[in-house]
Amino acid sequence: MTQFVDWELAAATAARLGGSGPRVTYTEAAETVTELRRLADEAAGHVEEFTGLRCPPDLPPIRVVDRADWAQANIDGLKNLFGTLVPRMVNQEPGLLTSLVGSKLTGAQAGTVLAFLSGKVLGQYEVFSGAPGQLLLVAPNITEVQQQLGADPRDFRLWVCLHEVAHRVQFTAVPWMRGHFLGEIQAFADASQGDTEAFGERMRKAFSALSDDSVNLLDAVQTPEQKKVVARLTALMTLLEGHAEFVMDGVGPQVVPSVEEIRAKFTARRSAANPIEKFIRRLLGIDAKLKQYTEGRKFVSAVVGEVGMAGFNKVFESPLTLPRTEELADPAAWIARVQ
Repeated sequence: MTQFVDWELAAATAARLGGSGPRVTYTEAAETVTELRRLADEAAGHVEEFTGLRCPPDLPPIRVVDRADWAQANIDGLKNLFGTLVPRMVNQEPGLLTSLVGSKLTGAQAGTVLAFLSGKVLGQYEVFSGAPGQLLLVAPNITEVQQQLGADPRDFRLWVCLHEVAHRVQFTAVPWMRGHFLGEIQAFADASQGDTEAFGERMRKAFSALSDDSVNLLDAVQTPEQKKVVARLTALMTLLEGHAEFVMDGVGPQVVPSVEEIRAKFTARRSAANPIEKFIRRLLGIDAKLKQYTEGRKFVSAVVGEVGMAGFNKVFESPLTLPRTEELADPAAWIARVQ
């Protein structure tokens, strides 16, 4: 199935276009890596204490990576994902899809997208490459943003670690979370129409709609059944992103002295993208992800304010206690249903 995308070309493209980040000496780079590992371990203790969630022992070590390594880690995960999903989505043999699209073309496209993202992502909990997942911290991006903001290096690094470690806690302290997430991805594939001709027509319509500010490419190629799955996934990701934001800002004042200044500058930076970057973010659905941070944080804050952290943690009891899409905007409805 790996022939659908030329993954070697994707990796080479991402490495070539992604750049290396800010110029630092070898000593400075080594010190950054060492401190990020230390701060991530420190953050893990803060997050567990704040949330009341406990990770299992012997988790894989944190990986501090550069942009090319981040892209390669995601390519490894995508290989696993595409190998399972793509044949089901088009209901065809892999060779037919390869001839329809072309592995070189898709490899170059995947590499270009990963190159763009590799310069933006500060960290990630990557779940596709194998259980239980791996925590990635992208050192050059963390350094670059810290320098652009003029933030205290130690404070900014710990602040980022709090957010990313919160995601690791979500996927490892909650035993069913990773399986549920992957199951929803599988349901997305199963909801495909299974028709390469229909898929091609959706792709054509998607590209013709790019001038519409309300459309992103990922939305436009989905079938109606897939959109239902995406609604559930969006609700889940809104919860997880909002929870991570709530945790990083909840812990921050106790352990990150300059957290208010960092948050203000970071929020302003998020909204100050140039027009080309804004177009790419919309195309890839990244703007929707940024919206999730705000909406999810409001939900978590409202629930914790009403029933406390222990009451909120009922959200992690089972997939049935996850908030529904409409409950994200109405926390009282979730409380009434679950508490």
